[in-house]
Amino acid sequence: MRLPAMLLLVAAILPTRAGHAFEPGSISVAVAANLKPAFEELAARFQAANPGVQVKATYGASGIFFAQIANGAPFDLFLSADAGLPARVVADGLADGKAFTYAIGRLVVWVAKDARVDLEGKGLQALADPSIRRIAIANPEMAPYGRAARTALERAGLLPALQARIVTGQSVAQAAQFAESGNAQAAFLPLSLTLAPPLSTAGRTWAVPSTSHEPIEQAGVVLRGGRQPARARELAVFLVGDVARGVLARHGYDLPAPPPP
Repeated sequence: MRLPAMLLLVAAILPTRAGHAFEPGSISVAVAANLKPAFEELAARFQAANPGVQVKATYGASGIFFAQIANGAPFDLFLSADAGLPARVVADGLADGKAFTYAIGRLVVWVAKDARVDLEGKGLQALADPSIRRIAIANPEMAPYGRAARTALERAGLLPALQARIVTGQSVAQAAQFAESGNAQAAFLPLSLTLAPPLSTAGRTWAVPSTSHEPIEQAGVVLRGGRQPARARELAVFLVGDVARGVLARHGYDLPAPPPP
């Protein structure tokens, strides 16, 4: 990223408290469940570059985090699986600065390796096969990936026929657990979760076309009610930098375009 572009993005994230010293301590981060494998690496890299700092992540459904933040939960930073919830945080006066986009999520259908369904040839229509008795998705009311899964089934005309087979997890992590345990023969999941064991070794994936649902634009925001706003802003800047972008790409995310120079 060219320096002028980075400075513009940093200015958007850090608009209110310039000159505040960055001190060692802990940062409490509410992290969308899809981001866990990538964020564990990101947090480790950030901590290595900032000795004495601890990043304490809580993973879960974005909608649940939004409700907790609205009720005063003292997170320092919110990393959502969509852009809408951070925008609402800003609109509700709960943010310290503007929201920022850090990744574009990719939705896949995961099935066990021995599943005899032709996802590559039939796409979503393959889920109508009788061998697929349960299809796991995250709660569409709370998890953006679950909402994208439901939209994809609706646009394919499959939702009425498959509704009775759908099992709903509170988050994508719980939907993944249904798949891992064999309680679901197929699951709509973030690509990022399926790239890591055990899902990566136990199954195969088919990429849901991005035209089948709204873009999964993942955004974050520093929170006004947090205890460590300066540290949270430093982490936010790190998450849109080149090192973090490389980590996110390796974990299966598309990247937002850098801001114009």
